[in-house]
Formats: sequence, C-alpha cells, structure tokens
Amino acid sequence: MIDAELLRILCCPETRQGISVADASLVEKLNQQIAAGKLQNRGGQSLTERIDGGLVRADGNFFYPIRQDIPVMLIDEAIPLTA
Repeated sequence: MIDAELLRILCCPETRQGISVADASLVEKLNQQIAAGKLQNRGGQSLTERIDGGLVRADGNFFYPIRQDIPVMLIDEAIPLTA
C-alpha cells in the first residue's frame, strides 16, 4: 500500500508527530460512518467517498486518509478520531 521509506519520512503536518498505518478495522469503521453520512473531516466537510486506507498520528487523535494510494497529508483533510 504505502512504501516503507515514504512512511518513515512522513509526519503530521501540524505537530510533526510520527504516523503509522491504520489497521483495516479502523478504515472499515470510518467507511461505515462515511456511508451513513456521519463523518466530517477536520475542516468540517462531510465525507462522501470511501477511503482506501490511512495513517494515524502518533497520539491517535487524527487519521490522514489514503486515496488512490496517495496519502492526503493536509490538516483540514484529517479525520478526528476523538470526540
């Protein structure tokens, strides 16, 4: 999915924390929320497209989606994982 070397150099654009690949169960949970129309990104935009995978910030607070094998590392595109 994502090249190990790329993963090693990527970090959160906001805090510079490390990131890790999200497990499949988290991706599926988020896709279910998208399908139900119940998920917004950090910028407040409702998500309508399924995500292929993602990267989780080290503190576990944000999920950066991967679409068409490209990590979307934009602060407003991050998906909050905490309420």
